[in-house]
Amino acid sequence: QVQLVESGGGWVQPGGSLRLSCAASGTILSINTMAWYRQAPGKQRELVAVIDSGSSTNYDDSVKGRFTISRDNAKNTVFLQMNSLKPEDTAVYYCNAGKVVTRTASRVYDYWGQGTQVTVSP
Repeated sequence: QVQLVESGGGWVQPGGSLRLSCAASGTILSINTMAWYRQAPGKQRELVAVIDSGSSTNYDDSVKGRFTISRDNAKNTVFLQMNSLKPEDTAVYYCNAGKVVTRTASRVYDYWGQGTQVTVSP
């Protein structure tokens, strides 16, 4: 069984910064991609940023230049540094681990965290 635990959400004023963390635990052998998604009220969940095992990254256009995704493969942890936050960044942010290989499963699976609220307002 694999669990993802997010931390670092909260309230911040426009222009401020937050750093999200997500740690994966369990009988993990490898994780192909780690990503952050977000879902605002009344909207679909959307991809914010993704990083693969070789540290190649991709970002949604709305966060390019403001957000930075990184990962620590040894600790199965992914981070999202969010700067110059805007009210439209307000959402629940979800961590995703893609194509996870474990000691116990016969195939790869994707896993999701429970989400952490980010609120940007004056």
